[in-house]
Amino acid sequence: MQIENDLATEVMGASITVHKALGPGLLESAYKECLFYELYKKGLYVEKEKPLPLVYEEIRMDCGYRLDIVVENKLIVEIKAVESLADIHLAQVLTYLKVSGCKLGLLINFNVLMLKDGIRRVIKT
Repeated sequence: MQIENDLATEVMGASITVHKALGPGLLESAYKECLFYELYKKGLYVEKEKPLPLVYEEIRMDCGYRLDIVVENKLIVEIKAVESLADIHLAQVLTYLKVSGCKLGLLINFNVLMLKDGIRRVIKT
């Protein structure tokens, strides 16, 4: 889990950089592209809009689920630009962790005045 924690620290720092540059009020897609770029510049292996197949018993479904950002195949980053995070956003990340096999996720809402108030660490138990 130490690797995931180190990656989360890198992502939070890059997110703050993006938020300081852009501020709140933009679309999720703008923050996603800029955060992807910041993480790429750091030399991390980063994927955006990574397909997430759903496996139920013996059935594999390519349902069109996509993870916003995945860092080093270990950390899921779900980006929001909403008035406030809701329980369903947390549930979404927990489900993504369960389906993907990752242990740690970050739920980041860029539509806040101070980004530290918009970041939630989500751990698969």
